[in-house]
Amino acid sequence: MRVRSLEIKNFRGVSAGTVELAGHTLLVGGNNIGKSTVCEALDLILGPERLFRRPVVDEHDFHRGRYQQEDKTPIEICIRAVLTDLSPEAQNRFFNHLRRWSDVTGDFVDVEQDGPIPADAETTTWALPLVFFGRYSEADDDFVGNTFFDHPIGDPGDDEEVETALGGGRRPFSRDQKRLCGFVFLRALRTGSRALSLQRGSLLDTVLRLGGGTLAEMWEETLSALTNMSPAIGDIAQLRAIREQIGERMEAFVRLSDVGPRSTFFASDLTREHLREVVRVFIAAYPDKHLLPYQRLGTGAINLLVFALLTFIAELKGPGSVIFALEEPEIALPPHTQRRVTDFVLTQMGQAIITSHSPYVIEQFEPAQIVILNRDSSGQLKGTPVTLPGVKPKMWKQERRQFAEAILSYGVLVVEGATEASMLSIASTVVERSMPAGTYRHIDLAGLSVFDSRGNGGVPKLGPMFVALGKRCFALYDKPLKPLTAEATSQLAAYEIAVQSPHEGVEQMVAVETGISALRRFMAEVQDRPDFPAGTPKVIETSPESDVRVAVRATLEKRKGEGYGYAAIAIRQCESDVELPKTLRQLLLDIHVALEPSTGAPPSEPGPLLASAAAAA
Repeated sequence: MRVRSLEIKNFRGVSAGTVELAGHTLLVGGNNIGKSTVCEALDLILGPERLFRRPVVDEHDFHRGRYQQEDKTPIEICIRAVLTDLSPEAQNRFFNHLRRWSDVTGDFVDVEQDGPIPADAETTTWALPLVFFGRYSEADDDFVGNTFFDHPIGDPGDDEEVETALGGGRRPFSRDQKRLCGFVFLRALRTGSRALSLQRGSLLDTVLRLGGGTLAEMWEETLSALTNMSPAIGDIAQLRAIREQIGERMEAFVRLSDVGPRSTFFASDLTREHLREVVRVFIAAYPDKHLLPYQRLGTGAINLLVFALLTFIAELKGPGSVIFALEEPEIALPPHTQRRVTDFVLTQMGQAIITSHSPYVIEQFEPAQIVILNRDSSGQLKGTPVTLPGVKPKMWKQERRQFAEAILSYGVLVVEGATEASMLSIASTVVERSMPAGTYRHIDLAGLSVFDSRGNGGVPKLGPMFVALGKRCFALYDKPLKPLTAEATSQLAAYEIAVQSPHEGVEQMVAVETGISALRRFMAEVQDRPDFPAGTPKVIETSPESDVRVAVRATLEKRKGEGYGYAAIAIRQCESDVELPKTLRQLLLDIHVALEPSTGAPPSEPGPLLASAAAAA
């Protein structure tokens, strides 16, 4: 069973929006875009235990906190989900509530006017529509909510309860029915405080329910053992003396029991709910043999314990039978464990819905499985699947890490090679250090990723692709050996700023445009290194400027790329932005103005692109 479509209205930061989920889905987007809201919406409509928390929703769950109109009419939270890939058991159990769904139109076939023929097409399947309603009840002065089968309102069956007030006559989707969906939601912020407890809906509680036997017998035995514990807690010498004194003093005012102890001490309130709150797993982590409450272990160890429980749940439910929502698996997990956890849920869960900011997670998803979320100022949410026009599958596979970082970023700066890529963050640091506070934002803080297009001519074709992904796009490329084609020129127009260097290579740009003092410091640092290229001229303090620049260019051309890091070392020698290559410096300032128009331009001459735009204006 999988969630195919999710529609959200008036829930938290979302006024309205629809997200399509085609199988395993990675939700990406900036902070506060709506990734957690999507997961919480799924929990409201599918979570077996979610509706048993009180209140089900509260004031802050309504969009902008508005749960009533001016005339006191309640405003409803409405969450709709369409489930497809139903198991035979689900089809039999929910047969009266199923509708035919078309993946071609992305809608139910029965809304079309073409008769029964489309319902039998190969592209259609049985789907289960569900809806959650939440609202404020003035009569009860409380918030209410429930999940229902989302079907046309009709006469109820004799054996089914109908809730008319909230669901408008729809049949409720019960807790037992939700459990058949196998939905599990692991929140990032609750990993250490709830997932390993026995609270309702926790991973341990899920394991207990799936493991066979009845929970009622377990709680009865536990409560009986606590009640009849021998020796009782109250029999400890100091506590026994206290409870006897309490009994003697209370008898002066209240008549106590004549049979047995008049007071005692227990380890709990002796209720199921209290035990769920207080019972803890104790773990002895290597190399220590001492048992500790799990929350006292390291955060990474706690997360790995959670991972171990996930494997247990998958085994108990059976491969491919769990809809699993996971928030930010990268928290407290090293990269190799992030990859392992992601690989497990993708191979063992029926559907994995993951939110993440980690390239180690995102690189394991295919483009069609990645949904970029965007939300405008009015709260309209839009989920856009990743499309890579003009990019061959081979390039995606080879450049997964770069594409992952680009997809997670606010904008992309595309360059022709690793040398440029290694220089730009350092150059931005130099500019940031040189400018008055608050007048320049570093490209890392601006959310800009640098993408190496791997060679001459690679920059133009990437512009339209990143624009299609909704990214702010900028480019730096060398002076071409041959005139650009009409197609390349058209592709470059997709970039907000595309700067052509006046030089045929970045090494020449650094050697010609960088301040001479910085270049002298560069040569002094690298020419005694073991990897300094043999046969390259060296310089001394009195060497003419022209000789220094020739030596720098020869050195950089023999030590290209980020592997040696020579170009980055040269840029790092710049003590102020004035010593940076002029082309590089101006590009960074122009990008800053494009991204931060409200701050005004830093103290600098406008770049050629901004100058021409100003002239046109």
